[in-house]
Amino acid sequence: MNGLRPDLAAIAAHVREGARVLDVGCGDGALMVALRDQKGIDARGMELDATNVANAVTRGLAVVQGDADTDLADYPDNSFDYAILSQTLQTTRRPDLVLDQLLRIGKQAFVSFPNFAQWKIRFAHMFGGRMPVTKQLPHRWYDTPNIHHVTIDDFKSFVKERGYTIEGEWYLTGEKQRGPGMANLLAEHAVFLLKR
Repeated sequence: MNGLRPDLAAIAAHVREGARVLDVGCGDGALMVALRDQKGIDARGMELDATNVANAVTRGLAVVQGDADTDLADYPDNSFDYAILSQTLQTTRRPDLVLDQLLRIGKQAFVSFPNFAQWKIRFAHMFGGRMPVTKQLPHRWYDTPNIHHVTIDDFKSFVKERGYTIEGEWYLTGEKQRGPGMANLLAEHAVFLLKR
């Protein structure tokens, strides 16, 4: 879908028409707007930042201010076809519990995150000796919202331990999708579709 961040475009391409969606950490609602306008989905959103909530509501979206770490417990089981957590997992205090909640609330869950094992990040650590600042990770160590640095291999191991099923996986470098071979080294971002 044109104009969406690459991970959001990958998610949007795989959400079925007319689905019920909860977008957790929805930002200004860009994904919800695209899904509503192009796929006729029934979307709800949760966002921590008050300015983003106001912007999303201005766009005619049903978005509430809330924290993924504490407020997902208020949603009933299986109340959505998809729960989406895009570029938010690494900012949560307890990503393990947030994922459990996502897969309780949604029949399936999309999760996207920056891959902290990508070669540019490794290179910055190895040769620069400092926390990297890149296009995909534009914050410095002291102002970053990222508190859990996850890699593709870490995430896949976690999913296996939890007994979740990976129904789809997409690896991105910029706007290009790449195959799973060496994804942990080469991909900047990952998108997974999970099912309990």
